[in-house]
Amino acid sequence: MKTAIVFDCEFLCLEGSQRRFWCAAHDPDPVIAQIGAVKLGLEGDFPLLGTYKAYVQPIDRFGNRYAIDPFFTKLTGITEENIEAEGVSLQDALAGVDGFSEGARFWSWGKDELNMVAISCYVAGIPAPMPAHRFDNAVKLLLAGGMPVEDLAKTPSNKLADYYNVQHPPLQGHDALDDALSVSYTLQHLMKAGQLRPEVFDVE
Repeated sequence: MKTAIVFDCEFLCLEGSQRRFWCAAHDPDPVIAQIGAVKLGLEGDFPLLGTYKAYVQPIDRFGNRYAIDPFFTKLTGITEENIEAEGVSLQDALAGVDGFSEGARFWSWGKDELNMVAISCYVAGIPAPMPAHRFDNAVKLLLAGGMPVEDLAKTPSNKLADYYNVQHPPLQGHDALDDALSVSYTLQHLMKAGQLRPEVFDVE
């Protein structure tokens, strides 16, 4: 079955980092601490075929592990204990999600790959294992499905399924896997309703 991978990542921040573009002296580099991904079938009933979730040990440019700020924990639910107990290296996390994808294209709500691959790999001093052409922006898919541009601009990924009144299990906003599921449930809904053609996933 043809598939697409819907993914999301949570990257380090302090309160106000986004407004400052991570440029304050005390801001961490926006490296990833969690990856979540969903394998979405593009045929039949468009099933969700599997999920992937990894905590990533966030490393600074000198090879030291960043501490998890309380604001980040409040925002994402990710704790120091999660990273200590379950965190893997960036290399292992990327290898894991790449293997999970089985070569399918990755889609995120925006351009999370810039943090997941470009920034995080640059800071860690490792080669990017997946080229940029493996990734695309799921906003394009919602545009193709008829979502108004003004609504796209104000709807975060964790609110997308609710925007379409899609019934789904409880999801936690700013959890990488749950945000990816919110997007996946929405894409599944639009394809089942005939509002989004699976062929759109193949457009270059």
